[in-house]
Amino acid sequence: MNKFLLTLPALLVACVTALPANAQEIKGDIKAGEKKIAMCIGCHGITGYRASFPEVYRVPRVSGQGAKYIVSALTAYQKGDRRHPTMRGIVDNLNEQDIADVAAYYEAHGKLDAAPLPAKAAEGNARVAALLKKGACVTCHGENFSKPIDPSYPKIAGQYADYVFVALKSYKTEGNPTWGRGNPIMGGVAKQFSNAELKELANYVSALPGELTTLPQSKFR
Repeated sequence: MNKFLLTLPALLVACVTALPANAQEIKGDIKAGEKKIAMCIGCHGITGYRASFPEVYRVPRVSGQGAKYIVSALTAYQKGDRRHPTMRGIVDNLNEQDIADVAAYYEAHGKLDAAPLPAKAAEGNARVAALLKKGACVTCHGENFSKPIDPSYPKIAGQYADYVFVALKSYKTEGNPTWGRGNPIMGGVAKQFSNAELKELANYVSALPGELTTLPQSKFR
């Protein structure tokens, strides 16, 4: 059996149990967040908007994403654990309260007219099922890929396939000062797969029903 899969449960327990001890809980304010998203809506408030670095892909749907995950992601950009020049330039102007407020806003606004989700995602073909099992994807992201085991992990069902693909590849990127993500769990998972296999996984989760959406810019006003 893959040695990484043997150690995955221990890594998950260590990461999840360490969160309360290391993180100070800052309560986000939805109304305050609404006033702090001017730098966000130019990309995340336009349906299908495409970024061009490091390749062309649709920016992620963030409305409906869990607030704690958004906080975790934005903090990672600040610390350099996630490397992206545009995102780093934006988050460097935010303090912890700003990040919490923006995260609370986006989490709440994805719940407008949200339909109930199935408890378990529809199975893919045999090849996809084997890839999911190899990566132990449901271990973190949940049986329907919209209820992760820890709120600091992302919902991925219904996320844009091209974004998921680029995100997964970023965990395999090493030694690039302007692009990549440093996460020991996701790095270990992503490096097990070829890029073609990562694309298959991205296409699968993108087709699943989820809570993620993009609210057009006009709705922010």
